[in-house]
Amino acid sequence: MRIIGIDAFQVAWSPNDTSAQRSAFVIIRTDDGLSGYGEASPMQGGLASLGIIQNHLAPILIGQDPLDHAVLLDRAMHTLVKLGPEGALTGALAALDIAMWDLKGKYTGLPIHKLIGGAWNTELPFYASIGGNGDRSLDDVLRIVEARMADQPAAIKIRFDNDRTALDSDIPGDIAKALAVRQLVGDRFPLAFDANNGYTVGGAIRVGRALEGLGYWWFEEPVQHYHVRAMGEVARALDITVSAGEQTYTLPALNDLISAGVRMVQPDIVKMGGVTGLLRCAALAHAHGVEIVPHQTQPMIGHTANLHIVASLLQGTKPAEWNDPSTRTHAVFENPPVPAGGLFHLPEGPGLGLRVNEAELNKRRR
Repeated sequence: MRIIGIDAFQVAWSPNDTSAQRSAFVIIRTDDGLSGYGEASPMQGGLASLGIIQNHLAPILIGQDPLDHAVLLDRAMHTLVKLGPEGALTGALAALDIAMWDLKGKYTGLPIHKLIGGAWNTELPFYASIGGNGDRSLDDVLRIVEARMADQPAAIKIRFDNDRTALDSDIPGDIAKALAVRQLVGDRFPLAFDANNGYTVGGAIRVGRALEGLGYWWFEEPVQHYHVRAMGEVARALDITVSAGEQTYTLPALNDLISAGVRMVQPDIVKMGGVTGLLRCAALAHAHGVEIVPHQTQPMIGHTANLHIVASLLQGTKPAEWNDPSTRTHAVFENPPVPAGGLFHLPEGPGLGLRVNEAELNKRRR
């Protein structure tokens, strides 16, 4: 089997989507008629990653055997290492890796979770990940949380998405929202709080203490992700689990977080080397005895690839993330992943298990 073509493109889900609101897809086609689908990190619509794929990676992968994906993509990463190694380059490599695993599954007739050693459970609970709460009023936060409870999540994470240049901008207001959500869902329902890098060390510890009193499950990225020692300082100062890693793109960088004191890591499959990269992260986390709860906000390809990994984790202690309950992406897929009774059911088809309607996809290609 040889690669004969690589398509890298944006997908506009609605006619009025801006470039930054689109998804970044890749299709790898082979000489035996198979196609593998992958997805890159959506930051700014993934344009930087798509450009790297089109201009730098595709030319060196054409004619290669996609079953050699780990060798091919590790070589490509080191060939282009001065473009990264973090950010757009690793997002590009992640998209290609997911597509090659999809191809491997279609070539063997097996789903990805079988190829990586099996699933502990093929029915997976999820947590509803709700963003944009920094700008919402307290009443609006409660309304959207109540609406997402209808999907029967096993937990809820409220994300704040505040201005990262205005740290500690409304600590009393943030705590008030955390308290109101706790009162809405009850004392026993699992909750998480994602600060989206919105606090100083002192501010983070203040908020973390409040979350401890409210029984929150974890406190995500309280300080700027690039201040690794500061993240560790907050983690060591609090009893609540502090998590980080969604903006970590290499295995050594993830190891630095763990060494700093972070005890729950959250690498993202569309940023951290795809399936191969996330499996390496899982091995690292297991070796250090820390939790791994992969970050994932893309509702179709990225989400499905992530489910295959989450199902295989020995140390999978938390539900899978589900960010986007909208149906706007569904037309492109004949079997879009949607939960039933509070559970996602792992696809059993080959590769990712997603069946793509190429005619519908082509209508949305940009």
